[in-house]
Amino acid sequence: MKRSLTLIALTGLVLAGCESTNQKEQWGTILGGATGAVVGSQFGKGKGQIAAAAAGTLLGAFIGSSVGRSLDRADMAYLGQTQQQTLETYPDNRAGAWQNPNSGNSGTITPTQTYQAASGAYCREFQQQITVGGKSEVAYGTACRQPDGSWKIQQ
Repeated sequence: MKRSLTLIALTGLVLAGCESTNQKEQWGTILGGATGAVVGSQFGKGKGQIAAAAAGTLLGAFIGSSVGRSLDRADMAYLGQTQQQTLETYPDNRAGAWQNPNSGNSGTITPTQTYQAASGAYCREFQQQITVGGKSEVAYGTACRQPDGSWKIQQ
């Protein structure tokens, strides 16, 4: 479940790049809060776990808002192109990197494991890092190769 919410948050940031600045910030806030809740809920027990989840929600919403607000269309284009190229051609544990010279935002994607799913599709687990304004966020996910050759992030 933690992997799914982290992946949803990352996907939301990618999709948010196509939205207006205000909508990008809203998506980032919502998805960051959801991710923070999942991470926070991993700590403590009982009331402590609830408090950690609440704190994680607030921190995640704040960070997500910042990242969502800061990524622009060019960032998303660099990210998307690098993601597709890296998943298609790079071996496991070799990072593909992107940087937008205009915004200074950057990121990496590193395939960590390649396998063939029961459906026959080739899939790759990956780690993705996005740096906005000097602050980095890391997410993990899985993408599978589609019949048209593109890679689709799995939920």
